[in-house]
Amino acid sequence: MSSVAAGKHVVVIGGGFAGLQAAKALARTGADVTLIDRNNYHLFQPLSYQVATGALAPSEIAIPLRHVFRRRKRVRVLLGEVGGFELGRRELAVTDPGSGEQVTLTYDQLIVAGGSDYSYFGHEDWRSVALEVKSLDSALEVRGRILHAFEAAELRPDEQEAWLTFLVVGGGPTGVEMAGQIAELARETLAGEYRAIDSRRGRVLLVETADKVLSAFPNPLPERAATSLEQLGVTLMLNQTVVEVDRDCVTIEDRRGAQTQVPTRTVVWAAGVTASPLARQLAEASGASVDRAGRLTVEPDLSLPGHPEVVALGDMVSVRDPDSDRLITYPGLAPVAMQQGRYAGKMVAARLTGAAAPPPFRYRDKGMLATIGRDRAVAQVWRLHFSGRIAWVAWLLVHIYYLIGFENRIVVMLRWADSYVTRGRGSRLITEAADLPSKDRSAV
Repeated sequence: MSSVAAGKHVVVIGGGFAGLQAAKALARTGADVTLIDRNNYHLFQPLSYQVATGALAPSEIAIPLRHVFRRRKRVRVLLGEVGGFELGRRELAVTDPGSGEQVTLTYDQLIVAGGSDYSYFGHEDWRSVALEVKSLDSALEVRGRILHAFEAAELRPDEQEAWLTFLVVGGGPTGVEMAGQIAELARETLAGEYRAIDSRRGRVLLVETADKVLSAFPNPLPERAATSLEQLGVTLMLNQTVVEVDRDCVTIEDRRGAQTQVPTRTVVWAAGVTASPLARQLAEASGASVDRAGRLTVEPDLSLPGHPEVVALGDMVSVRDPDSDRLITYPGLAPVAMQQGRYAGKMVAARLTGAAAPPPFRYRDKGMLATIGRDRAVAQVWRLHFSGRIAWVAWLLVHIYYLIGFENRIVVMLRWADSYVTRGRGSRLITEAADLPSKDRSAV
């Protein structure tokens, strides 16, 4: 790849899969790159649910961004929140999350990869009760609340029905993986460790609005996943919707309008996504449009309409198809983000060097994987569909391969090997990060 002339400055917003790959591609060209993220680390998000269930420690799925680029002297990493864009002047505002002070940065080219968050469908008051596992901080909160539920049930056995009922909302990969992991935690890892309660009596409920789990997967994989979940003791509540969430109870409604109240103190949210607020900020600054999920519409080369110097990618965008002009919403998967990040890096580098631009972005679908539990997974790799142990091994290999950093790969592989043999989990700690409700702190 040709070298970029000195003085050309590229700002990359977001240290997730898309932003990281874009910054890496540009770093090889000699461009001056500034990478901005509100966290000082890259999180391997597909495994955050394993932190939430005590299978892995945070340091095993996260790596400091400065460490990633320690040998790239022309890559500068900044910790900050992007608060606004002045596209005409090619400026953006960055706020220090600690002091609140704001600075202004300029750029020649801008890559925005803000990602997405879970949508609570207008019920933001549920967010503090029904926690998600998309972020590392929230995954640690979920871990604390799950483990605390068993402790509270041991202290107050007469209330164990509510404490030992775990409700997961959303039957996509994250919801399925969380439900399976909680079931294994209760039935295998914790079995025999308590005296007043039997952890194996814990109920895991998986609520899904559709008529099957993993609806994005081809048949017969959703049926096989459902069978695996039921074998683990997970109760599937399909064709049902959560309509109310509070600290002691969740109300669920079926398609006929009949409602059921489920006493529970632990709710995990894995349903629906909404784009990063950066998508709407860019839309307001440029006059571009956003869809109902807040995704920004971009051109086939991922550039912002009317502003070719701005590229947006990842979960926060819908891409205009170059042939049909229709909008394509790619699945919110790490492979999509990584391919878009590499593409964006090559395209921006071509602009800076005056080389020919690559053709419009096209996603190369290599398949999907979802794990349910020990020796249980489903996989679609090109046209092949398989499940069980072979799918589980494929899932392990793929995730170890994509982990950032050689040390992380070795540690995770050893941790998984130990867990497989002993059925244990080495990170079962309840810390202040759990942010337990104040009325429940007396239980631990």
